[in-house]
Amino acid sequence: MCGIIGIVSQEGVVANLIESLKRLEYRGYDSAGVATLFNGSIERRRAEGKLSNLVAHLKDSPVDGKIGIGHTRWATHGAPSELNAHPHATDHVAVVHNGIIENFRPLRQELEAKGVTFETETDTEVVARLISYNLETLGLAPEDATHRALKRLDGAFALAIMFSGHENLMIGARQGSPLVLGYGSQEVYLGSDALALAPLTSTLTYLDEGDWVVIQDQTVKIMNRSGQAVKRELKQSAISGAMIGKGEYRHFMEKEIHEQPAVIGDTLRALYSYKTQSVELPKLPLELEKISRFTASACGTAFYACTVGKYWMEQIARVPMDIDIASEFRYREAPMPKDGAFICVSQSGETIDTLEALRYAKSQDQTIVSVVNVPESAIARESHASLQTLAGPEIGVASTKAFTTQLVVLAAFAIETAIRRKAITAVKAASLTNALISAPALLAQTLANEDKMRSVAAVLAEATDVLYLGRGSSYPIAMEGALKLKEISYIHAEGYAAGEMKHGPIALIDENVPVVVVAPYDNLFEKTASNLHQLVARGGKAILVSDAQGINEAGEYAAHTIEMPACDPFVAPILYSIPMQLLAYFAAVAKGTDVDQPRNLAKSVTVE
Repeated sequence: MCGIIGIVSQEGVVANLIESLKRLEYRGYDSAGVATLFNGSIERRRAEGKLSNLVAHLKDSPVDGKIGIGHTRWATHGAPSELNAHPHATDHVAVVHNGIIENFRPLRQELEAKGVTFETETDTEVVARLISYNLETLGLAPEDATHRALKRLDGAFALAIMFSGHENLMIGARQGSPLVLGYGSQEVYLGSDALALAPLTSTLTYLDEGDWVVIQDQTVKIMNRSGQAVKRELKQSAISGAMIGKGEYRHFMEKEIHEQPAVIGDTLRALYSYKTQSVELPKLPLELEKISRFTASACGTAFYACTVGKYWMEQIARVPMDIDIASEFRYREAPMPKDGAFICVSQSGETIDTLEALRYAKSQDQTIVSVVNVPESAIARESHASLQTLAGPEIGVASTKAFTTQLVVLAAFAIETAIRRKAITAVKAASLTNALISAPALLAQTLANEDKMRSVAAVLAEATDVLYLGRGSSYPIAMEGALKLKEISYIHAEGYAAGEMKHGPIALIDENVPVVVVAPYDNLFEKTASNLHQLVARGGKAILVSDAQGINEAGEYAAHTIEMPACDPFVAPILYSIPMQLLAYFAAVAKGTDVDQPRNLAKSVTVE
């Protein structure tokens, strides 16, 4: 969602504010702005649209200052516009905010009744007005005025706040949304995540839930929700500015698709013992042999990873596993067994719906295991154990390498669970493990066939509607393929279980609706091929994604085929994710859409 940067320095900060905002573009945004203090007064520059518009505005109307805040906004309250863009300010306070102030309306009404006037439609403005009221009317000092205001706010927020007349003072606060402190040689930074601060600093402190921090010159004082001084651990970030460049690729998404053999290899090395030639997970605080039921929850692409994980856990480890979309899970108020475990999956580790699902599961006495790409994230910190996906920074909004590394972790987890429960023989465990270890090489082979995927994607780019079909563990890959196409090409697409086609979607079949059939040659191939025949008989144009044997048996009925390497069905979901990603990518490029920053989408969704 929104991106935040704050800098307190002994030198001018504007250039670094802009560079940090560029690193936050991946989060998704529709306007941007900065504010500095110059000669004690707040100076603001804001612009609707891309960051380049703000840069142009600053060129025409420059600002200076040794303290400043910046923001990329993803609209929640109020249309994307310069007026609604952050920072929001009064004569005394400037604020940037990530999250949602849920009780902004009664607070606004209360302040308006006291004669306070508002200029925007946003929830954030109430924070600036409330702190200003505490300063002006109540006569409080900035620290007290802010703490008093924070206690009135409900919802999720990460805040960075400056005060006119206080050249070296900045206050930050977090509740529900992440905020990180960074330390330079002569600077202190606030940022929404570590990427915002790379390469400014690698020395970080992650604020805990309810923390707020007062930065005065180079002095940092962290308090908890009740105002008591606390200490938080210093960490060294491994993220560098070089890690977030595009390199030789046109888009971050293209680069990240091609990074998958390497990052899957990195992830496997953390989950596999070459000495014993077996899966070897980090020690977990749960007895896998005694778990009666797993529950997994996530959002978007990560939810489809959970769906694949359900097939693996139930088929291989023989443990029932419920899956739920995180934004719905806790409202179902599901009863959960006392000997159950909860798996939450998130790239950022900050997705608010997934975090709230985790907290509900904790209230039900579940052991929490998270699968995350950011080990310092809120979800990782609130879990009993965390399994990391070593995907590295994923900048493209549409998830690619994070998804496949999530699948790898869930696959290893299923093997480990099956071994511990004696659900499979040692021979079967070795076979599955060897199949998993082969994945990076098979992915590299698949990527070598991207020219064929580019030509097939040209067909999709001409369509207004596309269907994706799959059976078994290929069903969630079909749904993921449809999601990718929707996200970045804006073509309407839906993924279905292949057997469900005849229960409704078949009514949509005609020569203008391409149907992507995800069909590795496995024990379900003949049934999927039967569905392919049914759609072709009704004039449908099928795109068959299968291996040589599958194409030999059913390829003549398809308008187009994409040949995949032969693989063990166990790892087919990982391998078949690649053509889903490349078809969407090349279709979006053909249509000329903004691949890395598709409209209306955000990378890290920290509002409900």
